[in-house]
Amino acid sequence: MKIIRKPSILLAAVPLVILIIAAIGAIFFWDVAMFIPLIIGIFTTGLVAKYLGYEWREIEEAMTEGISRALPAVYILIITGTIIGSWIASGIIPTIIYYGFSIIDPAYFVPMVAFFTALLAMVIGSITSLGTIGLAFMAIGQGMGFPLPLVAGAVISGAFFGDKLSPLSDTTNVASAIVNVPLYTHVKHMLWDTLPAFIIALILYWFVGNQYVGNVATPEEVNIILGGLEENFTIHSGLLTVPLITIVMMIKRVPAVPALVITSILASVCAVIFQGSTVSAILNAMTGGFVIDSGIQSIDALLNTGGILSMLRPIGMLMIATALGGLLERTYIFQVFVDYVIDLSKTTGSLISSTLLLTFVVGLSSGAQYLALILPARSFLKTFKQRNLHPKNLSRCVEATGTVGINLVPWSVPVILSSVILGVSPYQFIPFVFFAILVPVINVIYGFTGFTIAKLESSSGDDEVRSSRSVSS
Repeated sequence: MKIIRKPSILLAAVPLVILIIAAIGAIFFWDVAMFIPLIIGIFTTGLVAKYLGYEWREIEEAMTEGISRALPAVYILIITGTIIGSWIASGIIPTIIYYGFSIIDPAYFVPMVAFFTALLAMVIGSITSLGTIGLAFMAIGQGMGFPLPLVAGAVISGAFFGDKLSPLSDTTNVASAIVNVPLYTHVKHMLWDTLPAFIIALILYWFVGNQYVGNVATPEEVNIILGGLEENFTIHSGLLTVPLITIVMMIKRVPAVPALVITSILASVCAVIFQGSTVSAILNAMTGGFVIDSGIQSIDALLNTGGILSMLRPIGMLMIATALGGLLERTYIFQVFVDYVIDLSKTTGSLISSTLLLTFVVGLSSGAQYLALILPARSFLKTFKQRNLHPKNLSRCVEATGTVGINLVPWSVPVILSSVILGVSPYQFIPFVFFAILVPVINVIYGFTGFTIAKLESSSGDDEVRSSRSVSS
């Protein structure tokens, strides 16, 4: 009879320690991507699994199961690549950039970036908002003379604020479903940490952004960019109907994949009508990205992007990370840490802090949002109920670090994706993602003060009711 052993705390730490060492080496010494460190993590975890008594077939099954959870996100990433390429080729993003220069006040530019990205992300999701209005704001910010890492930080903060509170978001739906809390109960409870964090972030963006207002581009420099856009694209207000149609489809809860495909098709039609593009040029933009040589560096640097091929790196990272996550879950390595920490967490504050910390550890070790939500939520649910804490406290915690805080991990999938789309190194923009720093901190404060921590007695009896809303990214 085969015996499967449970890992000790020291043995469970081995794969994570080796992964973190490999990640540090890759980032600070070898200057390579996180693919090899993640593969090293998988190899080490596989050796631990073999030592514990697992067969190779079971190890493969665990990795396959982990990857299968990422497939919906893979579909979204592929389509997003086509959207970015088609929105540039059609002139939609150039039109947004053109009008943006005309109406945006430099004194409030950086907080406006976060605010308007947040509004759009609540409807179309974080990924799509990054590749559309986020990309446009990057071009406007560069043209005005603001540091791109600062603008990228504001874009990412807005994108994940909107994504965190959107009932259409995949991560929001996953977090509520795992702990069996109604979707809107979960969303309302998150307002307590999300709104204060975002308001503080907006104030910080206003303060930091004002340090650069004196360096804003002169009217002559702005006119050069506007002239370059007019020379290479047909700028027309009618192009803005495509973003509006996209918003309407999301509000009507059209499923994410069909809605985004329709968006890409509409942009392609606009490319033919407004820009006179050929079918070949459009398909090339959707596949390999849009290519332009305007002679203006700021325009070329930000508009030469998009396409399915640009998404292959984050897709590869996502699949390797979730394969590792599947192994960590099957071998109970993460559960060992949970059990150890729960024994040490005697108060509500320490339990909340431990949940946030271990959720971040999953994000740090795997780089995958889904895993950072699912593993801690499953592992801590029983303890939260035993301590008379409403499960919506748990879902808020895993969202705080698993959805938002993971944007502080340089090799995480959302950070790599943001870097690919926005064209800025993670190590440059992470210090400016104020929202991702503030949300976990506020949750720690709530845990130790008891403020907004809901008890089971105060629940409305809907703990076992689960909302079945449409899911998008």
